[in-house]
This record gives sequence, structure tokens and C-alpha cells, in this order.
Amino acid sequence: MLKVQELREIIRLIDQSSISEFTYENSGTTISIKKPTETAAQESVAQEVIHTKQVVQPPVVEEKQEVVTKEVPKQQADTEVVETNDDTIVEIVSPMVGTFYRKPSPESDAYVEVGHKIDESSIVCIVEAMKLFNEIEAEITGEIVEVLVGDGELVEYGQPLFKVKTK
Repeated sequence: MLKVQELREIIRLIDQSSISEFTYENSGTTISIKKPTETAAQESVAQEVIHTKQVVQPPVVEEKQEVVTKEVPKQQADTEVVETNDDTIVEIVSPMVGTFYRKPSPESDAYVEVGHKIDESSIVCIVEAMKLFNEIEAEITGEIVEVLVGDGELVEYGQPLFKVKTK
């Protein structure tokens, strides 16, 4: 199974290359990435130019990449040291774009609250991406000192989710 970092690297390499379609299969997991070809991109730009003469605001043209996975393991969150007066505070950041959930289900308690002690394998939240619920592990040992994102909010890759005091 690919790790999130490996998947990000594959996406980056394909995005920078001239490859328009990529499929990877391993142990029952399939990942497919497709991007528009140059001619399709040129046609959409040409259509946009024609369309802008008829409409006051042109539509936004976006390149889309499709990533399909069948089974997703627990994800490990990235951590980064925050530049503050207290060098023991570390942020747990989102390893992907998605919707942030503090609880495994609406009627359950939150995975962590301010003051909870965590270790490397502690699950701190779920990030839903493409209808898949990814449990995020802390990757550090310490105490939660601040929750930076509200339940159900959209999060970006690298966005801080929690502040943790490490010692």
C-alpha cells in the first residue's frame, strides 16, 4: 500500500510530465490518474475565448486529476515545529485536502480534546477525501493544547489541525 507522501510524489511527477494517463495496481489497490491532453486543453481555451465574447465573466477552466483508491489505511499526519517562544509546541497538519471530523460518528466523543495525552499511534481525527474516511495518526507524543479546526470544516493540505506540547 502506498503512503500518502508516495502518492503525492506520483501526482507531482505526472503533473510535471507529458503523461496524460497513469494506472498503478498493487495488492488489490488501483490508482488511476488522468489529466487532459494538450489538444483538449487548447480546445477548452478556444471555447472559453469564444464564450467570453458572449458573457460578461468567463467561466473558470480547471485541470482535474482523478485519483481512485479501493482501500485506504490509516494516514499519518505531517508535523511541523511552530516558530514561537515555546519550542515545545508542534502542529499536527493535514496530510490531504478534505473535510475534518473530530469524532468517528456524530454520537461519539471526539478522538482528542485539549489536555489529552497522545502518542505516535493515537488517532486524532478523520479527514474525508473522495468519500473515503481517513483516520489521521498523531506521529508525535505530547499533550493537545489547541484544536485549530472546527468539526465538519474543509481543510487544505498542510493546514494546521492541532497544537501539541511535546515536553
